[in-house]
Amino acid sequence: MVKRLVLVILLLALLFGGVFGWKYLQRQQSQALQSQPPPPTTVSSAEVTAVHWQPTLSAVGSLVAINGTDVTTEVAGKVEEIRFKSGERVAKGNILVQLDAAVDRADLDGLKADMRLAQLQLERNARLLPRRAISQSAYDETKTRYESAKAKVASQEALINKKTIRAPFAGLLGIREVNLGQYLSPGTKIVQIQQLTPIFVDYTLPERHFNQLQEGQTVQVTVSAYPNETFVGRITAVDAAVNPATRSIQTRATLQNPDGRLRPGMFAEVTTEQGAPRQVLTIPRTAVSYNPYGDFVFRIQQDKNGEQIVHRTQITTGAIQQGRVEIVNGLKIGQWVVQAGQQKLRNGQPVRIDNSVALQAGKVVNE
Repeated sequence: MVKRLVLVILLLALLFGGVFGWKYLQRQQSQALQSQPPPPTTVSSAEVTAVHWQPTLSAVGSLVAINGTDVTTEVAGKVEEIRFKSGERVAKGNILVQLDAAVDRADLDGLKADMRLAQLQLERNARLLPRRAISQSAYDETKTRYESAKAKVASQEALINKKTIRAPFAGLLGIREVNLGQYLSPGTKIVQIQQLTPIFVDYTLPERHFNQLQEGQTVQVTVSAYPNETFVGRITAVDAAVNPATRSIQTRATLQNPDGRLRPGMFAEVTTEQGAPRQVLTIPRTAVSYNPYGDFVFRIQQDKNGEQIVHRTQITTGAIQQGRVEIVNGLKIGQWVVQAGQQKLRNGQPVRIDNSVALQAGKVVNE
């Protein structure tokens, strides 16, 4: 009985000893792993470079035609003839639509006959008045009838002229919106016309920039229709007052548009140049980690063992142009920073540089 008890105790001692030994070994292995430095993280890098930047003010706006309107009719009538095609370029005064004026011309002939009769009576009374064959009042009455008949003729001629609808200025026509035989009421839209050369771009800037705006300043405009092209113009007008609702100032620039590719209504990104170019330090925008307590980057340095180590560095940023950020304070020319892959980095962590994938304006581009 005693031997059996001793045997059980020995077996339990061996079992618990094995368990505790295994746990102790796992703890030692975990501590050994934690004491080892983390493996290098693969990142891409970018150099702090000095470039010449043109100080600018950025805004968004819309393209506006020098002249643009809907061609309408002032008088009612039936469309007798259409003399234009949709999308056609026309000169000022070109006939676009002719309304039926047959009845109006017949009425004009009757009015002209009445005017001639009134004119003959006036001429006859003018000869009789010096001989006192008629009274002055009779002569005045005859003259008034003539002037009234003459005015009615002029009014009818003006009505007939309004039934010939012409282009108010040279420009590009839109899509035709009337048909032959259609009855048009006054104000009915016939076609849109836009003068495209030159063209305006209207945009607004905060009122704090008001003293930096003046006529003649150069602006650069980009539109989504031509993403790789920049159109250059100059400021031609600054509004006389600041908008009290938005505290912004309306600005207008004029662009030469000889080929008519820019169209009214296009959304435009406008850059207004300010003063002479200046030299600034820049890094890619993707290298900056923005934080409410201050922006920072991971600066890359080589330690005494030749390994690449990152150091979290606070920076002060400035203007942003074409995917790059101006560095006002915190970095020097020639230093290197992490451009991509900094999300899981910590201060003092080793890294491995791999620039086989470049970042351009926030997009990954395989080289």
